[in-house]
Amino acid sequence: MAAWTLPGLAWAQGPSGPALAPTDGLDGADTAWVMVSTALVVLMTLPGIALFYGGMVRRFNVINTLASVVAIAALVSLLWFALGYSLAFTPGGALGGFIGGLDRIGFAGLDYLGTTGQVAVSHIAPHLPESVFAMFQLSFAVITCALVVGALVERMRFGALLGFMGLWLLLVYAPIAHWVWEPGGWLAQLGALDFAGGAVVHINAGAAALVCAYALGPRQGYGREPFLPFNLGLTMAGTGLLWVGWFGFNGGSALAADGRAGLAIAVTHIAAAAGALSWMAAEWWVRKRATLLGLCSGVVAGLVAITPAAGFVSPRAALVIGIVAGLACYWGATGLKRLLRADDSLDVFGVHGVGGLVGALLTGVFADPAIGGASGNVLTQLVACLAVLAYSLVMTTVVLFAVSRFAGLRVREGDERQGLDLSLHNEKLGG
Repeated sequence: MAAWTLPGLAWAQGPSGPALAPTDGLDGADTAWVMVSTALVVLMTLPGIALFYGGMVRRFNVINTLASVVAIAALVSLLWFALGYSLAFTPGGALGGFIGGLDRIGFAGLDYLGTTGQVAVSHIAPHLPESVFAMFQLSFAVITCALVVGALVERMRFGALLGFMGLWLLLVYAPIAHWVWEPGGWLAQLGALDFAGGAVVHINAGAAALVCAYALGPRQGYGREPFLPFNLGLTMAGTGLLWVGWFGFNGGSALAADGRAGLAIAVTHIAAAAGALSWMAAEWWVRKRATLLGLCSGVVAGLVAITPAAGFVSPRAALVIGIVAGLACYWGATGLKRLLRADDSLDVFGVHGVGGLVGALLTGVFADPAIGGASGNVLTQLVACLAVLAYSLVMTTVVLFAVSRFAGLRVREGDERQGLDLSLHNEKLGG
């Protein structure tokens, strides 16, 4: 049975937890591919997400947006090393269905013993050095946290943002990653399907973004003043980096340089293209024009929706998933956003939350057992989606409340009007 399968769970499991193994038992090609994929996923955040978001905010908040992404990448990396990886990807004993253990705190035991020909491997991917597996998962943790920034740009205190994201990583992201991707996690045991993070990354980040938007309130002038993007050329460049990086995001999630990885890359590209054109078609029908921002948003919608399905579906199914995602996320960023009355500034919930839900549910419809060894079940997918959504909504609220007790969440009105670049960083764009 495939679990919400951390990429590659079809590989024979090693011991019940991380262990030392002979180096000659590793697969060199697979190791090289996952290392390259790790670099591609890091590229999605730095500079992909930074440019994608930086181009959409107003000119006097660009530096703050870029700084937020860079700082989160650094903070999450160290917290993943210190505690996050262990909580997410080691067996947890009596609490194993909900949270991992402490065996890998500070990457303890991620050894390479060249003199004895031994290396640490994870029970999830015993054919790879555990250091490679841990770094691949680090890149996922980084981009998930960075995605949330899109909902709170232009109004959140920098220190409060970092405090919130640090706690959110450990209390929200790591437990959900354990539920879904560690073989003993309760959602993994339930048998729900996810190839590369429809729930852990996109539904989770979308839910957190929505809570942040409500907690912070709308930006000054929201709904009354035009909020002109700084430079949609940067947003398009960020979209391109995301599109390319997603080949590592989904293709690398096979944890092998094999046919499944190749298929994952193919369906990823098809879904992205379909998402772009279906969003464009919806926008053209409603507003009588196509926009660059709409095309870029549609690309991301297709990429998000194919993520949980990439290792389970055919190219024809990917086409359908991309088309549905483009239409659903267009509604998520327009009609649903109006219904929710939340200033989710850059439509994180509308694109990632809605796209993640669409992709996870359609995985249950289209999963082909001949491809991934598992049949989809829409009811199981729905249970998993709702569990992740509910936990993220509640725990994000708790984390924000805790941070607010020690530091104000929102900048002062005058600082917001001036722009966060000057008021928080004393920097501004040249020219």
